[in-house]
Amino acid sequence: MEEIKTAEDIRELASGFQLSRVLLSAIELKIFTILHKHLMTAEEVAEKIGADARAVDRLMNSLCGIGFLKKVHGKFYNTDLSINYLVESSPSFMGNLFHTNHLWHSWSQLTESVRIGSSNRGDQNKSEKKDWVEAFIAAMHFRGVRQGELLSFMLDFKNVKKMMDVGGGSAAFSMQFVKRNPSMQVTLLDLPHVIPLTKKYVEKEGLEGNFSYLEGDYLTADFGSGYDLIFLSAIIHINSYEQNKNLVQKCVDALSENGTIVISDLVMSEDRVQPIRGAFFALNMLVGTECGDTYTEKEITEWFLSAGISNVERKNTSFGSDLMIGSKQP
Repeated sequence: MEEIKTAEDIRELASGFQLSRVLLSAIELKIFTILHKHLMTAEEVAEKIGADARAVDRLMNSLCGIGFLKKVHGKFYNTDLSINYLVESSPSFMGNLFHTNHLWHSWSQLTESVRIGSSNRGDQNKSEKKDWVEAFIAAMHFRGVRQGELLSFMLDFKNVKKMMDVGGGSAAFSMQFVKRNPSMQVTLLDLPHVIPLTKKYVEKEGLEGNFSYLEGDYLTADFGSGYDLIFLSAIIHINSYEQNKNLVQKCVDALSENGTIVISDLVMSEDRVQPIRGAFFALNMLVGTECGDTYTEKEITEWFLSAGISNVERKNTSFGSDLMIGSKQP
């Protein structure tokens, strides 16, 4: 992040939400998908989406100004950038932007969340929650496939026969791990309304034979036992310190004699300022969860030590979420 030095820098920072909102509204209205392989007027697009023609014209003019659309003789069309990443039928479609749109609404409640010390988003109806879950899982999958591939080279699966993926979502990470060790069996734990989505992702990769599923809340579910590896990605930031302490204990209790627990998450400096992405993510948890936060290496190590694991290692990754690894000793 560039240093803010002038009044103009402050003004640009304060108004930066405008660019974001233009893009997210276009995604929400499916404008890029509607324009795919077409030159269309604002009136034609407005008819497709059931919106006001003048307003659609003004929105698409702004999209031209920031490089996502082009306009010729009153008709609009996608740029190459939009075709590659913003059209829903594209293999590289950034479906994670639907989740970003949900985050935009959550972050608009930041002031009140700071006042009350927790999320102020308890007003979602059932349909909104369903849309949020699907968008969230898609966003995590988009990010997780590449990250999982990188992590598969950083972790040792040689002696792993049985693994648990806690809160595994789309199984983006554990599917990459299975590709490194095809004989490995994975138990993926997630909420009942998430598992059907998980199965679709796993079936698409043809890995059904490597997966079994456990429906439930990881804070209360019975994990069973005998796991050689338990993996938690993007889980600890949802919970409080004490919840994580108890969760790590549950994981360690479920490990085999020489089993390993791996936490993949943002790891903060002791003053909680760095990485800057983590400082912002702590606010994301404030507006989006009841008691979530980001945690330091010292805090995570404390959970391991409390659970009886003294062999703790940190591995830095290239994408910000580092690994905290604890090995159970006989």
